Amino acid sequence: MTKKISKIQAQKRKGRYNVYLDGQYAFPVDESVLIKYRLMRGMEIDDDLAAKISNDDAVAKAYSKMLDFLSHQLRTEKEVRQKMVADNVPPQFVEPVMQKLRGQGYLDDLNYAQSYVRTIMRTELKGPRVIRQNLRQKGIGEIDIDRALTQFDHASQVDRATELAKKLYRHYQKQPLRRQTEKVRQGLMTHGFDGELFDEIEDEIAPEQDADQQAAILNRAASKAWRHYQGQKGYAQKMKFKAAMFRKGFDLDDVEHWLELHTNND
Repeated sequence: MTKKISKIQAQKRKGRYNVYLDGQYAFPVDESVLIKYRLMRGMEIDDDLAAKISNDDAVAKAYSKMLDFLSHQLRTEKEVRQKMVADNVPPQFVEPVMQKLRGQGYLDDLNYAQSYVRTIMRTELKGPRVIRQNLRQKGIGEIDIDRALTQFDHASQVDRATELAKKLYRHYQKQPLRRQTEKVRQGLMTHGFDGELFDEIEDEIAPEQDADQQAAILNRAASKAWRHYQGQKGYAQKMKFKAAMFRKGFDLDDVEHWLELHTNND
């Protein structure tokens, strides 16, 4: 069945039009669809053409929404797909919109990954493993992640890991020396750096230890632990005390010396 376009009326929303056929409202169209099909008054529209116009308009509407979504910040393909699902875009229109966005350069997962790596390197103390995990969650493929992480070379990792390690040492400065080292190494790995990197920078970043401060830390912890196990007697008390102090990160030789000074060894 064929009908003629009797009127094309602009909507209040910019770039959108209402099409009337034989004096009756028929369907809305995006400006891009209007241009594509060269719609004008007097043009004949059959059912097949009307269906194509409607299909293209649905794609144009979804595309326009995604452009708005992308206007605020870079997005991954996964995030755009999720947004279209959330906006109830019919499944058959998702891929055409994705293709159009890629073709116009609005979607580029490699560019996203490279930008993300640069931002993290500049603003956060995170290593490659955490960055890789975050990019995976955003749907970035391994090849693109690998290419993006080439920016985070070894020298840059050393620089960021050193800054993080010094910060962690300050945080744990009231801990026993062995515990400080354990915590800093663990902290670097938790933030995505390799454990071997700590071995490489340890001599440079480890602060000079204050012997008096370490002795005071040991004395406070030992006095508390010794009182805690005072219900035990003799050998049992000493063994439980030593085990507790070792778990807290104290050197056993230092613990033995404290025992010699503060307990009766008979």
